[in-house]
Amino acid sequence: MSKFSFETDVIHGGFAPDKSNFFSVSAPITMSSTYKMADIGIPDLTNGTYIYSRLGNPTREALEKSIAKVENAKHGFAFASGMAAITACVQFLAKSGDHVICGDDVYGGTNWYFSNIAKQNGLNVEMLDLRDISGLTKKVNNKTKIVLFETVTNPLIKVNDVSTIAKAVHEINKDCLVIIDNTFLTPWNMRPLEHGADVVLHSATKYINGHSDCVCGLVATSNDSVRDALFGAQVYLGGVPSPFDSFLVSRGMKTLHLRMPRHYENALKIAKWLQTNEKIEKIWYPGLESHEGYEVLKKLSRTAGGLLTFTIKGSEEQARRFLQSTKLISLAVSLGGYESLAQHPYSMTHANVTEEHKKKIGITKNMIRLSVGLENVDDLINDIENAINIAVSDEHDMKKTITVPPVVEKCATAGN
Repeated sequence: MSKFSFETDVIHGGFAPDKSNFFSVSAPITMSSTYKMADIGIPDLTNGTYIYSRLGNPTREALEKSIAKVENAKHGFAFASGMAAITACVQFLAKSGDHVICGDDVYGGTNWYFSNIAKQNGLNVEMLDLRDISGLTKKVNNKTKIVLFETVTNPLIKVNDVSTIAKAVHEINKDCLVIIDNTFLTPWNMRPLEHGADVVLHSATKYINGHSDCVCGLVATSNDSVRDALFGAQVYLGGVPSPFDSFLVSRGMKTLHLRMPRHYENALKIAKWLQTNEKIEKIWYPGLESHEGYEVLKKLSRTAGGLLTFTIKGSEEQARRFLQSTKLISLAVSLGGYESLAQHPYSMTHANVTEEHKKKIGITKNMIRLSVGLENVDDLINDIENAINIAVSDEHDMKKTITVPPVVEKCATAGN
């Protein structure tokens, strides 16, 4: 355990000024792709053991040490994206014939990977609602290698009880790896390793970076075998971030503890306001006492975060009109930046999820997911109210026929 608070660790963890970096207080961006050797096959040990930047880079290493520090883990790894982090974990921690369980409500790209690539690679994949602990324990067996899920799910904002799930899985199979995608909550809200998880990962593109200006994935673990496997994934899959992206994520992370409370405060106020609007059909936000996961999240997390989902009364047309009518809130995939974003899960982030699965878990055509940013909350509410009024009006002048180019339709699920 660190002797310092999260706020101190997130600022000072991962890098310390010394003569090797000219005593700079910010980690330098080391752009070199290769490093001078002392002899054949022997790195120059003067300033580290760097050989080639796919294997290791000083700027990336500072980021990796930082995520390990704030997750209270022994090891940290940086990847080129959140999906690169997930695929590295699965491909290097499970083999053909292994049984893998994935939460049924996850980011569309994660769903597609498990439903297609993982199965093609010989994994026996099952997708389960992990809130049903008895259902989970009936499925875990001695061949179950990985149980992977999101703490707060995408887009239905289900809350998975990390502590209970990890304990239940490990009681049946102590070697099964419980891997948590904690993108929505971040380590500021909760640290899954402290609740029994073996591995925690993030799409650092989102809240950890917080500025919507780079793409990156992070993984942290205290398991030495996982460490060895993930280093192999970096070396042999090669999906690592650039030094500049590593710098941006490191810089963004240092204000995580300042941004997350504001995301939560804004989201909670908007969620409470949406509850009072008769034109809203349903809202999912675990900061509301009416949410079924409220008590579980309260036990695990500091706050409920900045993501909420709601359905507007009507059909896909009303959702489309709403998304076309906001002025401050941008229609865009992704989340977790300083700016507010809204998107249509059915046809955007989860476009490549099968119709059958969307219907099964409840992703509907009138559903909107909102990433609440750091703007003035009253300005955001005014923007939302105006868009709702336009969306459910009797006027149809907002209706547009949009032809989606095939390449765009194919990649619709690209961003979280």
